Amino acid sequence: MKQFFLFTIFPQFFDCFKNTGIVSRAIKRGIVSIEAINIRDFATDKHKTVDDVVYGGGPGMLLKPEPIFRAYDYLVSKGHKPYVLITEPWGRKFNQNFARELSEKDEILIICGRYEGIDERVKRIVDEEVSIGDFIISGGEPATLVILDAVIRLIPGVVGDRESLKVDSFSDGLLGYPNYTRPANFRGLKVPSILTSGNHKLIESWRRWESLKRTYFKRKDLLEKVNLSEDDLIMLEAIEKNISFEEFLELKRKWKNNKKKKK
Repeated sequence: MKQFFLFTIFPQFFDCFKNTGIVSRAIKRGIVSIEAINIRDFATDKHKTVDDVVYGGGPGMLLKPEPIFRAYDYLVSKGHKPYVLITEPWGRKFNQNFARELSEKDEILIICGRYEGIDERVKRIVDEEVSIGDFIISGGEPATLVILDAVIRLIPGVVGDRESLKVDSFSDGLLGYPNYTRPANFRGLKVPSILTSGNHKLIESWRRWESLKRTYFKRKDLLEKVNLSEDDLIMLEAIEKNISFEEFLELKRKWKNNKKKKK
């Protein structure tokens, strides 16, 4: 079982997530467990104080180190040795490769930041700082949900059809291809005839073309990070010249015929 521990001052934030969709099923089947731990429970004063003013002056409040360290010590005393993440705007950018790495961990602890942040001394127990993007949100809880969802779905047994993971955007470094379902004609908008042709080899080629095309026009930067095959490069060259897939197939057919004649 993969175990996730969340240090937060709003444990109820995660209730809906734990009781919805594939995550709920994974918990019920004993594949994963998610425990949201309220760090207020580890504050020793009567007001359960978890924040205080910033030394040196400045706006806002900062999460105190004592409740967090006590909560961590509690986990360790129970025999847990989690990989510790903390949500920070300057942390390592979260992406699909990062999610894969985390899906291999047996235990993960995510410390959810709040207010102006967390006392720097807490970093002594942190393995990595993580960010989901260059923007500011009210706390680490929403970011933690994103991380949890991306990681949990990669754990074997969580998603019923493992093949579906292979065609998701970013699974192979490219954006996903467009998909269609019934009806075949909706308000004059028709499903591409290739998808109803029954020619699976042609469909596979069209999907690769569309994936490359979508990535080229929407996230060209991703192409520099992907190991492209020779066929991919030929397709990309045609895409760059604004050649349609049908025109590409015709050119490819003529090229093969000419090659046969030369033999």
